[in-house]
Amino acid sequence: MSNGIYFLLVAQFLSAFADNALLFTVIAMVMQGGHTGGWYVPALQSAFLVAFVLLAPWVGHFADRRPKPRVLIIGNALKAFGTSLILSGIEPLLAYAIVGAGAAVYGPAKYGILPELVGHQSLVKANGLIEGSTIVAIVLGTVVGGQLADASVKTALLLVLLMFIGSAAVTLLLPRISARGVETGPALAGFIGKLRGFFTTARARFSMLGASLFWATAATLRVLLVAWAPLVLLMKNAGEIAELTLSLAMGIVAGAALVPRLIPIECLRRARLAGYVMGALIILLAGIESLWPARFILFAIGVAGGMFVVPINAALQEIGHRSIGSGGAVAIQNFFENVAMLLAVGLYTFASSQGAHPVPTIGVLGTSAMVATLVVSWHLPQDPEVVES
Repeated sequence: MSNGIYFLLVAQFLSAFADNALLFTVIAMVMQGGHTGGWYVPALQSAFLVAFVLLAPWVGHFADRRPKPRVLIIGNALKAFGTSLILSGIEPLLAYAIVGAGAAVYGPAKYGILPELVGHQSLVKANGLIEGSTIVAIVLGTVVGGQLADASVKTALLLVLLMFIGSAAVTLLLPRISARGVETGPALAGFIGKLRGFFTTARARFSMLGASLFWATAATLRVLLVAWAPLVLLMKNAGEIAELTLSLAMGIVAGAALVPRLIPIECLRRARLAGYVMGALIILLAGIESLWPARFILFAIGVAGGMFVVPINAALQEIGHRSIGSGGAVAIQNFFENVAMLLAVGLYTFASSQGAHPVPTIGVLGTSAMVATLVVSWHLPQDPEVVES
């Protein structure tokens, strides 16, 4: 493991902290303005995700043709610009979409740089560190952003802006990494070609669809908690709801820490078991009506989720690095993940507009996660050591 991975961890921590502090700052703005109705918070999430889908054919190409530290800085610059627009009074939906564009640029470089910093044997460990750092940042950013915004939205936005600038500054300390030098040509045509080529193996299909399943489930659960917590746990502001996500996020950190020992990259098939457990625990959450049991179940959901997604991410990066370029692979991953999140959050938004209650909706989400895990892992081949036995 090179020293560069630790600079990347700090840069990613600051950027992810700011991403999530910004989300709950805007949620606080919405709640303080009295717009607690069902459509605006899911619309915020969707505005952020749209850029990932629209820019997917270009951002991977962009990341692989340039030194990835430079791409990380460009992504943070766009995020800082979107935050400045919110500070200046621009409609948050529009400004948050620009932050999403920055995140779309940032993502392929953030994960694509890992195989360039560490070797094969350390890739799962590096992914665990990145995921753990990201989740800790999500926890702190969510809690600090929500609580600070309840006191002062302007102060919270200034903190977010400083975090994005700080992340860009730390990125300057990363080792000098040359561009991969991928093929030239139209990015859209190349993206379509990579889509076809990437799905030629069952491992690639499972990794891509499994990651999409995890993030669609996570995004929907996060939005559901904003509606569920005030109704069932009687929480009244963004800070209290943000604190509730602490257990979920810390569970993912714990799951990511367990992965290198329990699910090495060669044993990808084991990850599906964690997916089944995650879905079952979400179903169990639907029957919870008090705070501490809810925190415990959310922590357990996080552990299962971390054990599901971390080895999948590592497999995606290794497959991409050996084939179409790590940046291109992450761009395809972002495309599928964010299409899945848009569809899942969109379905929930529609159901909410039709009067769906959050409690049975959580049960439906857990059931859907279990069924989807079964479907995406249906043709996954046996792990090598299982075949040999």
